[in-house]
Formats: sequence, C-alpha cells, structure tokens
Amino acid sequence: MNTLQSIVYPVRDLDAAKVIHTAMLGTEPHTDRPFYVGFNVGGVEIGLDPHGHEKGLTAPVPYIRVADLDAALTEVQEAGATLAGEPQDVGGGTRIATVTDTDGNTLGLIQGS
Repeated sequence: MNTLQSIVYPVRDLDAAKVIHTAMLGTEPHTDRPFYVGFNVGGVEIGLDPHGHEKGLTAPVPYIRVADLDAALTEVQEAGATLAGEPQDVGGGTRIATVTDTDGNTLGLIQGS
C-alpha cells in the first residue's frame, strides 16, 4: 500500500511562511535551509519550497511514497495522469517525480529514504 509521505507548499517568502507554519504546527522545523524548510507532523513531512512557483506550482503538492517510482509512474500515466516533472534524485537515495491529473492538480511520487 502506498502512503502519504509529505505535502510541499510553494512559497514566495520563506521566512514569513516559516513563522506562520511554526505557529500553526506548534513545532520548530527539523530542516531550515535557504532552499527548503521541513517540519515533521505525526510522521508526515510538511515542506516549504521557495522555488515551487518557479517550477509552476500554484498549490500544495502531496507526495505519495511508492516502492518503485518508475513502475508507479507507468501505472498512473496509464490511468490518465500526465508526467509533469521527470524523476530526479534529491539526495540520500530519494527520488521524486510529479504528474498532473485530468483536473490539472499536481501530485507527487517519492521513493527511497
């Protein structure tokens, strides 16, 4: 079974978004870098991406953990999704990719650590 791994929000002002999310989530970020701020809430990663808008994102993107990224991409594309972001290695043995559904929603897939 695939599981919800993370939700990543595209943000324009990382510092302002970090303050708001810290207050809302009631916890400090575990990762605080200029390129990403991450929180762990009940085992789900809540991320802030200051480059999300540059990637064309206009809303939060849920990332679903899958055992095999390539097989999952094939399956969701056969089901009608369109590849939006090619698979990429984001470090630590983790690979991600994004697709859009038939309504234009961006959905993420993640494999690895």
